[in-house]
Amino acid sequence: MNALRRVIRGGVRLIAAVGLGLASCGPAAASHLVTGNGFGFAVVAPEIGVATKFYAHPHSFTVPDPANPLSEGIETANFIKALGYGQAGQRRTTDYVDDTHVIRMRSASGNADYFMPFGLARPALIISLEAATPWRVEWNRPIRSQRRLASGTMLLRFEGIDEPLLLVPLAATRSAPANQQLAASSAWALIALKDESEAAAAIREVGRWRANLSTRVLVKRELAQFERWRANPSVRFVNDKERHLWRQSETMLRIAQSREPNRPGRYGNGLIVAALPDVYATPWVRDMAWATVALARMGHRAEARAALLAYFNARPTGKMRAEVHGADYQVSVVRYFGNGEEEPFFTQEGATNIEYDDWGEVLWVLGEYLRRYDDPALLETATYRGRLYESARDFIVRPLLANTEPYGGGRIVAADTSIWEERQKDRKHFAFSTALAIVGLHNFAEVAQRAGDQAARNNALAQAALLETGFAAAFIRDGKLRGTLEDGVKNDIDGALLPIINFGVVRDANVIRDTVDRMELLKVASGGYRRVRSTYTDPKIFEYWYERQEFLFVDLHLAQLYHALGRKSDADAMLQRIVNKAAADHNIIPEMYVAVPCALFPGKIGDPTGALPMVGYGAGAYVLHLLDR
Repeated sequence: MNALRRVIRGGVRLIAAVGLGLASCGPAAASHLVTGNGFGFAVVAPEIGVATKFYAHPHSFTVPDPANPLSEGIETANFIKALGYGQAGQRRTTDYVDDTHVIRMRSASGNADYFMPFGLARPALIISLEAATPWRVEWNRPIRSQRRLASGTMLLRFEGIDEPLLLVPLAATRSAPANQQLAASSAWALIALKDESEAAAAIREVGRWRANLSTRVLVKRELAQFERWRANPSVRFVNDKERHLWRQSETMLRIAQSREPNRPGRYGNGLIVAALPDVYATPWVRDMAWATVALARMGHRAEARAALLAYFNARPTGKMRAEVHGADYQVSVVRYFGNGEEEPFFTQEGATNIEYDDWGEVLWVLGEYLRRYDDPALLETATYRGRLYESARDFIVRPLLANTEPYGGGRIVAADTSIWEERQKDRKHFAFSTALAIVGLHNFAEVAQRAGDQAARNNALAQAALLETGFAAAFIRDGKLRGTLEDGVKNDIDGALLPIINFGVVRDANVIRDTVDRMELLKVASGGYRRVRSTYTDPKIFEYWYERQEFLFVDLHLAQLYHALGRKSDADAMLQRIVNKAAADHNIIPEMYVAVPCALFPGKIGDPTGALPMVGYGAGAYVLHLLDR
């Protein structure tokens, strides 16, 4: 995923100096910790010992910005700049509790817990403090108004934020300074509301959820409920580090999925963001596919089903019909705004993108889910464009086939920007897009058979055969598997070739061995592999630096291929390196490791960087690797 990866930790560290004056601690490369419940996110920065974000929705950008159509859109409201406790210079440790979404901060002056409970169907952040010093907060925007309600509850409005913030005390209250509302109690529920009329209902819901329990018991209950949600692992862990990383990855997959109900103007229920904040949280079709298959294969049927339905209910889509040979389509060609509307571009380029592999990947997800679960009702479910089965056939398969072209006695997918989101002006015929069309059509053929649509099944298999012929002619030349039809050093060897092989699209042993051998051309100083041999020569261009870093999605797919080739020691070494590094960083899997330190990706060689915590290409890819090894 070639998203805009602004490294903003430096700005967060500055908060400690100019805001609360809280202690800086932990390694410079420590990842931020995220808690969420499907209705919002909160972010805690271990290195400075404060919460730095509380988002009113489970995504970074909610709707398009009509004033700037190619921007990221209207940013999701964030209420907090810094929320913590204690004195400057005080050492503290911060980590997840029992591999869950509950974040615990410890220091000599006391402990604090932050979590967003799954038992409250609202963007609700629970904070609980056991310390002699009170909470101290710096709000992200100036307070416009505040109103006291019953029993110490307060309703705050902020400049530039539409959503009100409800503060419900969960412990005894006391007097506090006017600008330090949270100092009035040791425990709170912070709830973002759609409007003030929801306040009374939200207070009642908090009361039912709390059930007169102490905050210490509430935390224990949340941990117990989360444990009951987990699926029993079907893999054998080599060591405890692998097990903890599996459990934390399971958590990341859960908190990354939107549980906001669909309503007019917003159809994002079930969407899964590609990465959790602080850096980036946007639903990408491709990353979501890996996350959804991981959830399905782990045993989380409800979450996987919700994600599948999200693909078929998101709207409006089909915005790029003029660029895809007039075909209407349901699944976005790039990603989504938080409200479910198609976002058919990669903003950094300032231009629209077309990524045909997305359509093949959603068909793969559908096939994987139905292979894992006997769920005939899914295909009958009413969606945005009709029954789900017909929507898949007419608005995914049909437009995919409309965007293939003859080659070598078969067919290949038309030129696009594909898995690494190349610049649209440089679109090419990518092996990955044709390969995922083959995978998707084979999966759809099984789906069509389930639906009793023999004609569609036969057509899918026939078209997949034509694509297999075209793939072999276009992308296997002189005994070498290549990333693009077009010649060029950049994609001649390409990390995207590894999943193609792992999907079984390429089976020639000599071609596979040659591909693995040539992967050494992508090896970097940090020990793993980058995506492509970048051809950018201007260091002012983001990709110049981005494409020189180690990409963990590639590492995990190479480890999987090593296993298939019998190179167990190489596979195990690559995986354990990732596991060990994650264990040292709160069991978080990042997008990349620093291979070439720079201003955009600072730190030592081997430090985590890019988008993190990574979801589909991080937690999901790790889970699938363990399931397949």
